[in-house]
Amino acid sequence: MSKAKNERPPAARHPLRQFLARLWPHPLAVTQKHILFAALGAGCGLMLTSLLSHWMLGELNLWFVAPVGASAVLLFGVPASPLAQPWAIVGGNSLSALAGVTVSLLIPDPAIACGVAACVAILLMFQLRCLHPPGGAVALTAILGGPAVQQLGYQFVLTPVLLNSLTLALLALLFNNLAGRRYPHPLAPAESKPEPVAMPVPLTRADLHQAMQGGELLDIDEEDLQALLLRAEQIAQRRQLNR
Repeated sequence: MSKAKNERPPAARHPLRQFLARLWPHPLAVTQKHILFAALGAGCGLMLTSLLSHWMLGELNLWFVAPVGASAVLLFGVPASPLAQPWAIVGGNSLSALAGVTVSLLIPDPAIACGVAACVAILLMFQLRCLHPPGGAVALTAILGGPAVQQLGYQFVLTPVLLNSLTLALLALLFNNLAGRRYPHPLAPAESKPEPVAMPVPLTRADLHQAMQGGELLDIDEEDLQALLLRAEQIAQRRQLNR
């Protein structure tokens, strides 16, 4: 048998090595300036909201600090994400708190209540366009937050959840705009007339990585972005052919 027949493609020779390589994260395409702004903004936001929580609850409730910390990472670390917009944090956290308090009053078993509360919170956030991942933790906090949270009842939705969410959103508005970031991201205007897409030079992953390094962190990988652009180009080409 010839040497060419014995050789296998690299993908067939090292499937385990390829799988392990996928687990290693790609470098984040973000400038050092935006990293510094993200850290400072999140730190200031957490200090302020922690003080409010301590004032409202009479103690520093670790269950509530956790979801607020996750919100701060989104609002200051990836402010371009749809999950980090002001309505996402305010609506997502408040609706999740409402779902958690209601379910905790109806279902005494904490394990079952946590599952139902998370389910209801996610459904509400999707329906009202305010999907915010920390909202799931807020819903669980209403159930597992201890006596200080349970005694508040529905007041927990207003203070500290709504109050802290508004505070963090307002601080993100101020901080991100002072840092030169566009926040919040406005809705894209509707196109009056579709224009043909012309891309004479194909974009490589390295091109996308270099372009993304010039600004704030985007919540998408270069490979996914490249696939999305390719799919959009194919759709645009089909639209042109069907005219």
